[in-house]
Amino acid sequence: MAAEPVDILAPKETGGGRVRAWLRKRAGLIAVFVLLFLLWEYAVWLFGVKAYLLPPPSLVWTELLERWPTVASGAWVTTQEIIGGYLLAVVVSVPLALAVAKSAFVEESVYPVVVFLQIVPKIAIAPLFIIWLGFGYAPKLLIVFLLCFFPIVVSSVAGFKSVDPEIRDFARTTGASAWKMFKTIQLPQALPDIFTGLKVGAALAATAAVVAEFVAADRGLGYLLLQYNGQFETPMVFAIIIVLSLIGLAVYYVVELIERLVIPWHVSQRPAGVTGV
Repeated sequence: MAAEPVDILAPKETGGGRVRAWLRKRAGLIAVFVLLFLLWEYAVWLFGVKAYLLPPPSLVWTELLERWPTVASGAWVTTQEIIGGYLLAVVVSVPLALAVAKSAFVEESVYPVVVFLQIVPKIAIAPLFIIWLGFGYAPKLLIVFLLCFFPIVVSSVAGFKSVDPEIRDFARTTGASAWKMFKTIQLPQALPDIFTGLKVGAALAATAAVVAEFVAADRGLGYLLLQYNGQFETPMVFAIIIVLSLIGLAVYYVVELIERLVIPWHVSQRPAGVTGV
């Protein structure tokens, strides 16, 4: 049985310590965003830009607070679409990637279809989902699924195929079963690539939900964005964009946090400047 990789330079951390380390790692990011918002605020006032062209963050914040119940309701709808479509993509993509990596028949017959589905513009087929499934939750779920699906599949296939043949052959000589080899060798080595795809999919999920709501919706942040844009309420357009971005960031960083907890030994989890021996 192959031993789990260990980073001898990394400090031993508990689960809570890893979470705190992850939060400390993001302190610089938060500081950069605060600085950007301050520069935005003062630049608008300094150059006298009209609010309908570029509102200052203070006005965006004021308008968001005044209409928060409406925005919160739309955010809840959009978040359900993002999480539902993303989780469906994960549940389908990873097993399919494993099948592609294990079976030449699946790779030659099914994988090209997956590539074709990725090439087809999602905005072009979104109206078909509306015709087939109506204006409810299902068509939005499928559009999010389609946009998140491909990067997860591609990265997972690469991960499952990355097992060192010598390690695999050695494990076979020890009499390890197929399941034990998968659990102790193939899956751990594939996880870094799988998480790469998961993070790319998470970054696309919010965009996919908004695209779905642009096509046909009577609620959600995409619907509100179109409504406020049509009424030239620029502060609320910015407010919706910021809320959408925060939802997308939250999904992305939840995946990244899970990655840090699951594969703390991987090189991608080392602090900047730390290299292997």
